[in-house]
Amino acid sequence: MNRDIFILSNGRMKRKDNTLYFEDEKGEKRPIPVEQTNSIHFLGQVDFNTSLLHLLSQHQICFHVYNYYGYYDGTFCPRNPKVSGFTVVQQSAHVLDPEKRMYLAKSFVLAGIHHMLRNIRRNGSNDTAYSDTILSMLDRVESARTIPELMGAEGHCRQVYYDAFGQLLKNGMEWHSRSKQPPKDPVNALISFGNSLMYTTIISEIYKTVLDPTVSFLHEPSSRRFSLSLDIAEIFKPLIIDSLVFTLLNNRRIQEKHFESKDGAVLLNSEGRKRFLAAFDEKMKTTIKHRKLNRQVSYRYLIRLEAYKLIKHFIGDEVYKPFKAWW
Repeated sequence: MNRDIFILSNGRMKRKDNTLYFEDEKGEKRPIPVEQTNSIHFLGQVDFNTSLLHLLSQHQICFHVYNYYGYYDGTFCPRNPKVSGFTVVQQSAHVLDPEKRMYLAKSFVLAGIHHMLRNIRRNGSNDTAYSDTILSMLDRVESARTIPELMGAEGHCRQVYYDAFGQLLKNGMEWHSRSKQPPKDPVNALISFGNSLMYTTIISEIYKTVLDPTVSFLHEPSSRRFSLSLDIAEIFKPLIIDSLVFTLLNNRRIQEKHFESKDGAVLLNSEGRKRFLAAFDEKMKTTIKHRKLNRQVSYRYLIRLEAYKLIKHFIGDEVYKPFKAWW
């Protein structure tokens, strides 16, 4: 199975013949098996040249760049050999038709809410008021007639979900509300960092299909971002990132000492990032028995399956049903 490579140190990425090497600031080199690499994430300051890009292109490897604070900056994707003009036309047609667009946008939102309710249930909240309130809001989601109405209804559900975090987090970890730019406490720092990883992972999986990553449905299509990744992330953020945050904090695998304050922001320190990335990588490799395929599939492959289901929907083969965890 190919895997993601996370570069946390500063240094230089080099190509020597047909092999990748990362050389850190101390001059220590380590090879990167290009044949077994899915994507590369640069979280440190890394130099490289076009020779490296040529090799990454030959092996269809994307790399993702994050800034000093761990926020996603951008992605390099090689020219995609998998193109289908017919699929892109059909994908675009589903954006231009308001009814078709709303069907897909609501599908993403409802699957995300399903996983929010799952987190509340699985993480032991004794107060059913949060779940009951979210369930009472589903009519607003279902009856929304425009994208802004739908996003407003989803935002209210998400606010109640975040209100429940105080009961879901153990070991005295402080939580007030969601803060993004910058994150003002450790829990928000973990969510923001995890969400960045989720977006880039989905970009890499979309890249392996014929979908156009800029043509989206819940979020406005844009020439400046891969907005389809944001759509699909609505399904997987609560399922993967939020549940990972609860696990790491409630089991004390990440503690207060793994954070630092910088320019008004609370961020993971180096050891904290290593622990989160190791847990994220392990989570993405975890497999489940897929009910329809009747075989084991990883969490990473579940994301690609979502892209394949969208393609089938666009070309009229099968109506899209978003992934909803059943266990």
